[in-house]
Amino acid sequence: MSERVPGNSRGTELGVAAAAGAVAYVLGYLLTYLWQGSSVREQLEGYNAIVEFLGGDPIPAWKAVGWLFYNAHGVSFTVPSIGSGQTTRNLIADGSAPMLLYVVPAVLVVLAGFVLARHANAADVSAGAKVGARVVAGYVVLAVVGLFVFEYAAGGSAIHPEYALGVLLAGLVYPAVVGAVGGALGAVTST
Repeated sequence: MSERVPGNSRGTELGVAAAAGAVAYVLGYLLTYLWQGSSVREQLEGYNAIVEFLGGDPIPAWKAVGWLFYNAHGVSFTVPSIGSGQTTRNLIADGSAPMLLYVVPAVLVVLAGFVLARHANAADVSAGAKVGARVVAGYVVLAVVGLFVFEYAAGGSAIHPEYALGVLLAGLVYPAVVGAVGGALGAVTST
């Protein structure tokens, strides 16, 4: 029988929490890619054919899936508009992609928070929420890296997830809040 740790700092080290957050991010992207990769590839065919004909580099499907993955966090991506401006798109919010994509990162972050709270033997909801929120340690790092990895630049313009919202919403707020929910659930359901 394991002893329940009333606090939370001894139960789960930051490294374990960072690993859980990183795993949730990577699995979320991979599931999004496996589910939507072929659809994204099909949607890019016409655009990429024109770009290649004009001597440009086509948009890789894996990058466009990254934009979709950020959309699942409520973060739009920027696209060049006519003239010198930029406009933003969220393919899930505008109905161009399945609404169920919102569930992919949510379930994985809840699960990561749940596992962390169980691993820490969180004694109550408050302790579980604090432990679960620590998934942000690994999630934010990959969310920031993803902003640049998923950027597509051509002809002086770029398509990428919105930088500020990518860091604040996808990297910090989303995993902290959703991870805390998972951690609270982990504490409530522990024996």
